Amino acid sequence: MPALKPTSFSARITWLGRVAEDRGTLRSTPLEEVDATLDGFPGETHGGATRPACSRVSTQYERGTEIRNVRQLSIVSAEELAEIAAAMALDHIDPAWIGASMVIKGIPDFSHVPPSSRLMAASGAGITIDMENRPCIYPGREIEKEAEGFGKRFKPAAKGRRGVTAWMEYGGHLAIGDTLVLHVPDQPVWAHLSQTPGS
Repeated sequence: MPALKPTSFSARITWLGRVAEDRGTLRSTPLEEVDATLDGFPGETHGGATRPACSRVSTQYERGTEIRNVRQLSIVSAEELAEIAAAMALDHIDPAWIGASMVIKGIPDFSHVPPSSRLMAASGAGITIDMENRPCIYPGREIEKEAEGFGKRFKPAAKGRRGVTAWMEYGGHLAIGDTLVLHVPDQPVWAHLSQTPGS
């Protein structure tokens, strides 16, 4: 019996980008299309099968420990990006400023879709969502270069709206305008979640 079920929710890819491996910046370069592999987007600094552990997993691993890379991609929704911009009193936020890999439009409350959900493309490409992407200071530094005095507003404005980290479960062609169908795990929410610290 399948453990994941297709939903009636789908999204359209409105932007694609890649953070180049040798640029030393979070800023991504826009793409029209990409042939994604199991390592992510070719030439992407966050790509690869493994990565060094960072602050997101500091309660599990010492920083720098080589772990499985489930942070190949940073995906944000156009709707939430507009909400962040409005909260910052900006007209817009260029996805390149925040190091986005992909912007999609059409899935409500996208940052909180269940972990392990899939985004399935017509090409067969399958993207697995790891978890909500927590805001950090680095996008603010790029925003500050474009809108002086606004960079520090990003982290609080992006809380709960920063999108998700994700990884390629199956490679394939992705292009602006493509449709992605949301598949979610067929299981209930863990009954003891309210007993965990910080919930």
